[in-house]
Amino acid sequence: MTYETQASYGSPAPTVARRNKVPEITAYFWVIKVLCTTVGETAADFLNAQLGLGLTGTSLVMAALLVLALIAQFRTAAYHPGVYWLVVVLVSIVGTLISDNLTDNLGVALEVTTAVFALALAATFALWFKAEGTLSIYRVDSVRREGFYWAAVLFTFALGTAAGDLVAERMSLGYWVAAVLFGLVIAVIALTHYTMGLGTVLSFWTVYVLTRPLGASVGDFLSQPADDGGLGLGTVITSALFLAVILALVVFLAVSRRDVTDGEQVTRPAV
Repeated sequence: MTYETQASYGSPAPTVARRNKVPEITAYFWVIKVLCTTVGETAADFLNAQLGLGLTGTSLVMAALLVLALIAQFRTAAYHPGVYWLVVVLVSIVGTLISDNLTDNLGVALEVTTAVFALALAATFALWFKAEGTLSIYRVDSVRREGFYWAAVLFTFALGTAAGDLVAERMSLGYWVAAVLFGLVIAVIALTHYTMGLGTVLSFWTVYVLTRPLGASVGDFLSQPADDGGLGLGTVITSALFLAVILALVVFLAVSRRDVTDGEQVTRPAV
């Protein structure tokens, strides 16, 4: 989903000079985001099962790495593809592990975790808007706004994990069918955004949540054994393959700067 400038919205919006810490929302953004989501699913499974770290040990290690990556991200003066997408990969893994810990270790029902993460995400947006007067994804240009942004990203991954597992469990969907289902829902939201004016913030974050179960379904389809409905590539090959593609795309963006908008005069909706 690519959000355009003023002409796409049909009405004038204030021109805002800003130094954004997040990328422009282009097709590259969504492709990498889905790939990061897939890696989050397969990498968590690999670390948990094949390396023998266990769910708790994996969670602690990945949480520590995420903290270090976030420190690096907050210390940058502008958007840097390598740092930004490293944080997204780690957030995808940690978000998955948070949901899995609540469900598998503590026995919390998926209905409860889905509701809790949805409320946490809503609360994050409410506090963000109260503090800043905007939820614009084009104006993440201060430490406080960036803090709200990454909190929202974390909760979307946790919510997407819980909601995706809940849908798959209740409907007994296969990996491929689940991927098609979530892909169709995303397509409907995108179509509604472009043809019926569904708000930018609502459409962006809804798709952000839904790409989590979409990517997880793709990852499971590739990595799980054929007897379970997958292709049997395994978590190692699947994770390595997707990480290689992510790296290639991030290097391309770092060189081409096609998703960098810092310093431009742009017109975006404030909310």
